[in-house]
Amino acid sequence: MSTKVVTFGEIMLRLATPKFQRFIQATDFEATYGGGEANVAVSLANYGLSPQFVTRLPDNDIGKAALSTLRKYNVGTDHIAFGGDRLGIYFLETGAVSRGSKVVYDRANSALSEIKTGMIDWDKALDGAQWFHWTGITPAVSQGAADVCLEGVKAASEKGITVSCDLNYRKNLWKYGKQPSDIMPDLVAGCDVILGNEEDAEKVFGIHPEGVDVTQGNVEAAAYESVCKQLLEKFPKASKAIITLRGSLSASHNTWSGVLYDGEQLYEAPTYQITHIVDRVGGGDSFMGGLIYGLLAYQDDMQKALNFAVAASCLKHTIHSDFNMVTVPEVEKLMSGDASGRVSR
Repeated sequence: MSTKVVTFGEIMLRLATPKFQRFIQATDFEATYGGGEANVAVSLANYGLSPQFVTRLPDNDIGKAALSTLRKYNVGTDHIAFGGDRLGIYFLETGAVSRGSKVVYDRANSALSEIKTGMIDWDKALDGAQWFHWTGITPAVSQGAADVCLEGVKAASEKGITVSCDLNYRKNLWKYGKQPSDIMPDLVAGCDVILGNEEDAEKVFGIHPEGVDVTQGNVEAAAYESVCKQLLEKFPKASKAIITLRGSLSASHNTWSGVLYDGEQLYEAPTYQITHIVDRVGGGDSFMGGLIYGLLAYQDDMQKALNFAVAASCLKHTIHSDFNMVTVPEVEKLMSGDASGRVSR
């Protein structure tokens, strides 16, 4: 399935402490690359689709290293703009057991943060595409990034391309004088598929569950259905709202599931027990990548599409770095109930 999917956002240099060390202990850092929309693109390439990642990179050796990484994983880079002085960086301190992970951003004045409208030829970038994806991280970086993202959303909508977003609220990024409530509504209004977690709808739009009686059973499903309904009511272009469900027993042991509401029915995925987590960064992006693939590959089978997304992101927790390096047969094997992890010979 050579479907073209376009994603827009920032790829960063990821500097992670090795062996669960704290920042103050580390004498070296493991260097890889990652970022929300780039992570989605890599997932889709692994599933056999034809993703194009749109961004702005500095024309220097670090920018070229990021570009090379994308190409290594078969992500299209034909519509990347070049300019600016630096690539954004994020530092990761990986937690374990009762100590949570920490992220420190160093993204000020990055090439993407200084992007302006007109720098991306959206007509060419979206030519032949069936899907366009962005996350709430990108408009949080700068006004310019928000403006260019809106350019992309409008261009995709005009072409009849399916538009998806992951709300991805990041309080530490909104530093340029605007709040999510100032920027996000116009962007999300152009979306057909909206993904979030249990906090995003509240933090970004002030949406809380309505009409949920906590004295009755099945509270979670009713609460999430309420949130999904309110999202679809607020954004009538959208036909699907999806909530990822993460339970954190510790930094090393999470439960993982999700629900999808299509305006008529609430679909609930199986819940996975993810123990001995290797790396949870990029978990939501791996869910989105799986969801896009599932909705394209399984057409009207909402349950199977949701189950694929949850299983794909479950596997991501076993893989180091941002990218979810799994294949469709591996995901479908887990979907079928085979979580044995036996050696494949």
